[in-house]
Amino acid sequence: MEADYVIVGAGSAGCAMAYRLAEAGRKVLVIEHGGSDAGPFIQMPAALSYPMNMGLYDWGLQTEPEPHLGNRRLATPRGKVVGGSSSINGMVYVRGHARDYDHWAEQGAAGWGYADVLPYFKRMESSHGGTDPAWRGTDGPLHITRGPRRNPLFHAFVEAGRQAGYPVTPDYNGQQQEGFGPMEATIWRGRRWSAANAYLRPALKGGNCTLTRAFARRVVIENGRAVGVEVSRGGRIEVIRARAEVILAASSINTPKLLMLSGVGPAAHLAEHGIEVVADRPGVGANLQDHLEVYMQFAASQPVTLYKYWNLWGKALIGAQWLLTGKGLGASNQFESAAFIRSRAGVDYPDIQYHFLPIAVRYDGKAAAEGHGFQAHVGPMRSPSRGAVTLRSNRPEEAPVIRFNYMSTEQDWVDFRTCIRLTREIFGQEAFKPYLKSEIQPGASVQSDDEIDAFIRDHAESAYHPCGTARMGRADDPMAVVDPECRVIGVEGLRVADSSIFPRITNGNLNGPSIMTGEKAADHILGRPMLPPLNAEPWVNPDWRVSQR
Repeated sequence: MEADYVIVGAGSAGCAMAYRLAEAGRKVLVIEHGGSDAGPFIQMPAALSYPMNMGLYDWGLQTEPEPHLGNRRLATPRGKVVGGSSSINGMVYVRGHARDYDHWAEQGAAGWGYADVLPYFKRMESSHGGTDPAWRGTDGPLHITRGPRRNPLFHAFVEAGRQAGYPVTPDYNGQQQEGFGPMEATIWRGRRWSAANAYLRPALKGGNCTLTRAFARRVVIENGRAVGVEVSRGGRIEVIRARAEVILAASSINTPKLLMLSGVGPAAHLAEHGIEVVADRPGVGANLQDHLEVYMQFAASQPVTLYKYWNLWGKALIGAQWLLTGKGLGASNQFESAAFIRSRAGVDYPDIQYHFLPIAVRYDGKAAAEGHGFQAHVGPMRSPSRGAVTLRSNRPEEAPVIRFNYMSTEQDWVDFRTCIRLTREIFGQEAFKPYLKSEIQPGASVQSDDEIDAFIRDHAESAYHPCGTARMGRADDPMAVVDPECRVIGVEGLRVADSSIFPRITNGNLNGPSIMTGEKAADHILGRPMLPPLNAEPWVNPDWRVSQR
């Protein structure tokens, strides 16, 4: 088996690249270990807690004990299915802030500033509800929609933000991210609009793209050039050859693992595991970042929440309506209002994100014991903590060692305490008076720094946004793994294009930026001129130096 381009991973970036390369007439072969995304557990938006907790669709990865979080092991879900993590995620669509990408460019990712990436966001989007055509795309493969916000709690959340003195924004993916407003999702006509639905299926229909179910073991590198991928399939090991290039898009956990198994990584670490060094790149596996969050939960004083459906009969009704009509509560991820705010004066763009949910429930589907309630997921956007992905052994079948090193700096604790106190203030506004009975979690008795820290230590969870483990930078930067054209430094014919290459984590959920990375990488791979930069000026709070809001 061979093709012009062999892509490892049918996830967010991999599907986008497959579509664009095949569209340009190249022969593309996509290797994916996971299986089909057919069935209601993936395609029904309201069922989002199921695929993330199913071994059929998830790699089942865990962190090592996290020393600053009471030695807890945290789940690290990654999609093992067509569509990758875009098939098991919460479907929230966030581009990131303009300043995030300008920071990338400042860190050596030339050509990845906001003016450079905005045209690719526009190319990939079909925005339904975005307010400004100068900022939003209208005819791309990725449909972006907004929930109906019929529940009064969605409006109470936005109004409470306004009452607390924050701006309201009509479109956080447009000119102004900062503020409270409607949340956007990769949902179309009542279904999860994953990268598989948006990109891979059209690519497979076109005739230039094929999908192979196999487990990638390593990249085959001969005389300093990647020539194929060694895979296991049906009990046999074989090599799928690439006439032009091999492209890794296997996630920020599995991409660095594959690089290291192929001889690209920190030389001493590879030698420990008996792996011959092809390129000594100490940045492989380093720079691991994520977003942590806590769930602030509140008991409701009246039965307006989704808890009334949180029983077998209620879920069956929602599921039946969705299966028959594609509509109703099953057609929403229930994240329909959102906010991005700044934690303090002197911070120039938002560093706190909110997901609001009209039920008090955990990602694993366990509802709060109090019954009717609602919650906000809140956490800082730019933690200074850094972790690493390393090899457990030289056996491809073994999961890598994942250490995020969460909450390892004093700034992390300062920022999280601020998140909790600002959230309480928001829910204390007049808009929530008709609905709020009491605080469930952390609970009104948790007030001092020490009490809040203990709550964070016990309850902080990953928002499932790992990135940064093969970061992009200048070719002469010893910690960079890929150059600004996504080429692995020190190996010919090998690229990486997924969230691994992010120099620093972007604001919000990472599916959108990962798809954009695949879109832009495709033009680099094809040797095309980049889309012309768009110098649209993002809104930055004019009082940011002196005011928190």
